[in-house]
Amino acid sequence: MEVISAKLVEAGVNVEDGLDSVRVWVRENAKLRRINFIALPYPGFPTDMQPQLVAFLTTIPGTSTAREGVWDNRFRYINELKRMGANIRVEGQLAIIDGVDKLLGSSVKATDLRAGAAMIIAGLMADGTTEITDIYHIDRGYENFEQKFVRLGGDIRRIQVLEDSFD
Repeated sequence: MEVISAKLVEAGVNVEDGLDSVRVWVRENAKLRRINFIALPYPGFPTDMQPQLVAFLTTIPGTSTAREGVWDNRFRYINELKRMGANIRVEGQLAIIDGVDKLLGSSVKATDLRAGAAMIIAGLMADGTTEITDIYHIDRGYENFEQKFVRLGGDIRRIQVLEDSFD
């Protein structure tokens, strides 16, 4: 967690470590800063947190970069963030994130577990409503995620979509 905390602090986020918890917050009107990071095997920045940090960086002024040093296909979720108005381009294993003023709610897909978490974060940051499909990826890794986000003040709920049957 120390590597993640260090990057969040570098970006201007407050992080307080407890015995069995971590408290993360941003003061109202805080000036968040762009950062660069490389996802690497332990003890480097964990690749499993790369999509979530990229989602966070989408609205921070300036240009941030995320280099993926573990998996070849980790950036598959970028197009989903772009549907929400994110300004990101991928050059090989490098994602270049130019911060936008805001994200807009959209219909996006959880392409995998970590990307699903990034879509939740982006959806909570966005203006308007975000619908995330293929949430089975999220369900397999995060138990009761919607209740946890509601307890944190998020407006998130699960809806059941019934598909039309044409028999």
